[in-house]
Amino acid sequence: MTQEVARVFWQSRRLYGSPKITEALRRQGIRVSSKTVARIMKKQGFQSRTVRKYKATTNAQHTLPVHENVLNQQFTADAPHQVWMADITYIGTDEGWLYLASILDLCTRKVVGWHVDERMTKELAIQALEKAVQRERPRGEVLHHSDRGSQYASHEYQKRLLAYGMKSSMSRKGNCYDNACVESFHSLLKKELVYQEKFRTREEAKRKLFEYIEIFYNRQRLHSALGYQTPVEYEHTFAKLA
Repeated sequence: MTQEVARVFWQSRRLYGSPKITEALRRQGIRVSSKTVARIMKKQGFQSRTVRKYKATTNAQHTLPVHENVLNQQFTADAPHQVWMADITYIGTDEGWLYLASILDLCTRKVVGWHVDERMTKELAIQALEKAVQRERPRGEVLHHSDRGSQYASHEYQKRLLAYGMKSSMSRKGNCYDNACVESFHSLLKKELVYQEKFRTREEAKRKLFEYIEIFYNRQRLHSALGYQTPVEYEHTFAKLA
């Protein structure tokens, strides 16, 4: 059993604690208690990586119009593409900063669109939105929630939301909890990737971000809020019901 626990631990990039390792083994047909897994992990010195503090990135000091907080911390959705949550974070490299704009589906926790650039501009946010729409092709009205950053409040971004039939919702001033789900994803990305790596170039960081988001997070990482399914697995359960 020690070998099985070790295998899952290392396959998870040293990220899983005993509950997720227990669930991963169960999915492979191996029955074991969480207490047994915890005991093995302690004996082997296996510890999941710790979370660091996450800092906000976007700047809400502008005179652009802002929208009311329609979402109002109701962090539940009955189906995919009812609510999308958007945010921007930063990643350091030896060549300088990279900025990542992400859009997360509230129901599935899947990253439906993302884009990286050397500058934190409205075009960065727009490209993430365009990729999300092209990839997912949502039907019906999507509630798009973001903070009050100028990238999201810009006329160009809001015009895109209207063109795609989306309704805009924005966090209250200075309240990071209003956008907690996507900010939590960025915090997770920092903990599980950025703080564990040293990126020599921006291109190297882009490759690692692709591997983390598209291969690991969306398709391999078990999510406790989804009943220990991956975002893509959880999304597929809705396709079967359609």
